[in-house]
Amino acid sequence: MQTDRLMVWLLPLLGYMLGSIPWGLVVTRGRGEKNLLHRGSGNIGATNVGRIAGTQAALFTLSADMLKGAIPTWLALRVSCTAGVDPEWYAGMVALCAIMGHLFPCYLGLRNGGKGVATAAGCYLVLSPLALLSSALLFVLVVRFANRVSAGSLSAAALLPGFVWIHTRSLPLTLAAVITAVLIFLRHTANIRRLRRGQEPVFRSKKR
Repeated sequence: MQTDRLMVWLLPLLGYMLGSIPWGLVVTRGRGEKNLLHRGSGNIGATNVGRIAGTQAALFTLSADMLKGAIPTWLALRVSCTAGVDPEWYAGMVALCAIMGHLFPCYLGLRNGGKGVATAAGCYLVLSPLALLSSALLFVLVVRFANRVSAGSLSAAALLPGFVWIHTRSLPLTLAAVITAVLIFLRHTANIRRLRRGQEPVFRSKKR
């Protein structure tokens, strides 16, 4: 019981520390690429990793970024069951800590963080798998027709709170999803400007 109570205090910090791991940098440096922050979009997320280091590296980065959201969120649900805290409020808070870690990584001086989409996906894979599935399907459809990853990410983030509410009827989880969506939109400010100007890079170039 004492251990569980201690974990209640430690998990938000653990979530932030795990979320801060810049897997895009780790993966690309492991492949001999030392300038990810100065190539492509300069972002540490899977999309830019794919541009610089290829599909395999991008998939590994995506998986790792999702896990660093999923693991602390899953632990939060487990600990809350025996520590006497509300599981939805607590798990939602720990999930937000993991997302904040990805956006403002302590290992990079709180700068050069990712956009938060993959880590958020890992969190909601635990909190509401059906809401994540709904958002993922919307993401795929938008990317398919708009040919812009950022457009898909923004669309999925915008409707995530609604999907969470529909599938869980949980106020704490829906509030966490609203905060998540706001954070993702704030990190996509430059992408939004480029989308409005028609200058956002395409996902796949059309074959002639």
